Amino acid sequence: MSAASNYLEQKILDHVLRNVTYTPVATLYIGLFKNTSGNAATNLEAGTLTDEVSGGSYARKTVSFGAANATTGVIATNATVTFDEASATWGTITHVAIMDALTAGNVLFWGAVTTSKLIEAGDTFQITSGSLTITLA
Repeated sequence: MSAASNYLEQKILDHVLRNVTYTPVATLYIGLFKNTSGNAATNLEAGTLTDEVSGGSYARKTVSFGAANATTGVIATNATVTFDEASATWGTITHVAIMDALTAGNVLFWGAVTTSKLIEAGDTFQITSGSLTITLA
């Protein structure tokens, strides 16, 4: 994923170029999104959370990252993230987002999944360690 939200872009620009304090959160979360509105990318860029999965035992999960590679500008997850088993159909997961809160909050980074996945009751969604990367170029 390489898309920063409008929120994060503004915070970074103000912090780096205007010396405005930005304090990152201690815990990051990953959310799962469906493209039910047809505008998942536009909504996530703007921080609108209308397409996030809800119900069926869904909850955002914590996510952590290893050190960034200064040469490539890439950072990757350093642990596997496994969502709880769905107790009802979640729909087709098309996007993920790094969030700054367990509920509501702000989108920091977002992107489309490589292969959309229908999650039905009894299924789990997993992101293996190192497979979620963020690139700043």
